[in-house]
Amino acid sequence: MPSKAIRVRGLVQGVGFRPMIWRLAQQHQLSGEVWNDGLGVMIHAFGSAENLAAFIRQIPLQTPPLARLDSLEVQPLNGLPYPETFRIIASQDGEAQTPIAADATTCSDCLADIADPHNRRYRYPFTHCTHCGPRLSIIKAMPYDRRHTSMADFVMCQHCQHEYQDPNDRRFHAQGNCCSDCGPTLWLKDKQGRRVESNDPLNLAAELLRQGHILAIKGVGGFHLACNATDAIAVSRLRDAKRRYAKPFALMARDVAMISRYAQVDAEEACLLHSPAAPIVLLIARGEKLAPSIAPDDDKLGFMLPYTPLHTLLVQDLAAPIVLTSGNVSDEPTCTDNAEARDKLAAIADYLLLHDRVIVNRLDDSVLRVMAGTARTLRRARGYSPEALPLPPGFEQANNVLAMGAELKNSFCLLSNGTAIVSQHIGDLENAAVQQDYRHTLEAYKNLYSFRPKTIAVDRHPGYLSTQYGYALGNTGGADIITVQHHHAHLAACLAEHGVALSAPPVLAALFDGLGLGDDGQLWGGEFLLADYRGYTRLGHLQAIALPGGVQAMREPWRNAYAQLQHYFAWPFLQQEYGNLEIIRLLTSKPLATLATMVAKNINSPLSSSCGRWFDAFAALLGLHSEKINYEGQAAIALEVLATPLFGDEQAYPQAWTISHNNDMAVLSCQGLCQAVLADLKRGTDKARIAARIHHSLADVTVSMLCGLSIQTGVDHIALSGGVFQNRLLLESVTGQLQGYGKTVLSPQHYPLNDGGLALGQAVIAAAQGLCTAQREYR
Repeated sequence: MPSKAIRVRGLVQGVGFRPMIWRLAQQHQLSGEVWNDGLGVMIHAFGSAENLAAFIRQIPLQTPPLARLDSLEVQPLNGLPYPETFRIIASQDGEAQTPIAADATTCSDCLADIADPHNRRYRYPFTHCTHCGPRLSIIKAMPYDRRHTSMADFVMCQHCQHEYQDPNDRRFHAQGNCCSDCGPTLWLKDKQGRRVESNDPLNLAAELLRQGHILAIKGVGGFHLACNATDAIAVSRLRDAKRRYAKPFALMARDVAMISRYAQVDAEEACLLHSPAAPIVLLIARGEKLAPSIAPDDDKLGFMLPYTPLHTLLVQDLAAPIVLTSGNVSDEPTCTDNAEARDKLAAIADYLLLHDRVIVNRLDDSVLRVMAGTARTLRRARGYSPEALPLPPGFEQANNVLAMGAELKNSFCLLSNGTAIVSQHIGDLENAAVQQDYRHTLEAYKNLYSFRPKTIAVDRHPGYLSTQYGYALGNTGGADIITVQHHHAHLAACLAEHGVALSAPPVLAALFDGLGLGDDGQLWGGEFLLADYRGYTRLGHLQAIALPGGVQAMREPWRNAYAQLQHYFAWPFLQQEYGNLEIIRLLTSKPLATLATMVAKNINSPLSSSCGRWFDAFAALLGLHSEKINYEGQAAIALEVLATPLFGDEQAYPQAWTISHNNDMAVLSCQGLCQAVLADLKRGTDKARIAARIHHSLADVTVSMLCGLSIQTGVDHIALSGGVFQNRLLLESVTGQLQGYGKTVLSPQHYPLNDGGLALGQAVIAAAQGLCTAQREYR
């Protein structure tokens, strides 16, 4: 009897793949076995040659909704006895080399179950099946079996066990299968810790939201804080208690129809909202108004749809959206444990909606925005992590590489057997609690994937806590340390995502962000590179300007405005010509003599070509958050918001930039732009017009620079990355113009443009160093 051994690799555990194989085997009259192991799924199939061939052809065509098939390897199977039936057998433990599925939004069938009064799962908030529900958030070890998840604490009742064992049921081998008789339970407590008795805690929770209360709600990957988004008092109270004074709040609405009352939703954005990942999608605010402090000074609202039965049941009868922001004090990790939430959130929330399913792995909500016609990931977490990225040609042997990521918006990356696994968003490592969570999550991933790094990639900046921890891990574990330049990592991440081969020729790139340590010891951030995975040449940059006060210049935009002005103009000239301008009056009130001395003597005033600080400077010139910002990028976002309405009607300032060359290095100076902005302010020009002209001026000089370098190098492939390109006006203008000139433009989509994508780039650069023996020579 013919027989085949079929090895399936990819996202094939915890997604209903084995039940699908069982059903296919029945249809094709095959016998044999299928099981999970550390490599993925293994199939032994016996039957006629014709039926085996048809079976194998159908596997990629019948893949379940959440599965991803990376490879199918078929070999003859000899010497085994012929079984009478086809069955699913117990998983076999082993070294984990298979991807783990991301948590997925509730499927339509489960939504129907909880809405049907005659269904035994009616209004049960933990309903799910093989096509939806928690995955990474509950897993402790591989293979993905119930015994390796936090659902091991709940023994299935007779009905659930029957579903689990019935190959024709969609809950066949659904590892989290449960119902109200045997699964997790939900209850409500007040802030004093007293249980609030109710036959339906979700109905009561919804009523408390209507009454203006703040609730802490335990979700799938952590706690949220919720209130009525139309209740200005409740929203302001939440802001004050959470100590999140300006950053926009995320919102949840029951359906797209409700979202459309408050924001513009196009077809692609609607698809994102309804996707299995169910991310927060940034939308243009339009229509009815929410509480004014939802998104102060922003023209966007971040909406998501309910992605668990709990959230669906909570919001289905509410007449307005709710705020659903992370359950933490600002900048700390989101709470995941009931006791932790009672300790930290009782001072913020009036009530806590709790359950007894343990959250094993913390997951924030992912954030996306459609820009330049494509969905762009701004924060990658729930719904996307830890999906693996098969690396481009040339990286097939890349293995045992750990990349530690950046200081801000940290994530880390494991390279194993030619695939990259980027962790969920961790946060800013400046916070001690986030550092602790970073280390804990890194150890969890190493254990999940049986991963022991032989090479550790770190950012070149020695002050980054991720770099320091990478060195510590290398010292204790004997791994080699490779330092990676920050902007080279941004570029390499973009190349890897787009499948650019290791052997491909170099590309040009504009890399604009806050800062990264450069080869010359300066802080780079407005860079033009020619690069591939193995190396780079810096071809140009924005004029390096002092950051008076160092870190303080990242928090107080007026310092950057002063630095730009004092670099290009004498202060007496500015006072004489523009002394009545708001920004000059503000600067006059500052200790300018002290700052001038600091800059002149290079005392805590490092030079930086940062485009992020450039945006801060011009925002401050226009009076936008000049004194200080409350969160990273606030001033730059305000400048984009101000420019957006008139951007299509305006154009760049003439002679805004000059480009000088020093030893083949192009340096972009914006003295003309500074003078034009000051002159417009003096004339009383609408600041929205000035903001639009500033954006056009940066976009146009970027395009001019890249087109010139394209002619010089003969390279027509151009990458755009770095956090500054989260600015929609800049990204779309530069992309559109370059494409109009016939250039191929690459920019991140599935991994963040900001430092959240940096670890992927660090990892592939380190792998390239190990895989390549010859280094490309650059001029």
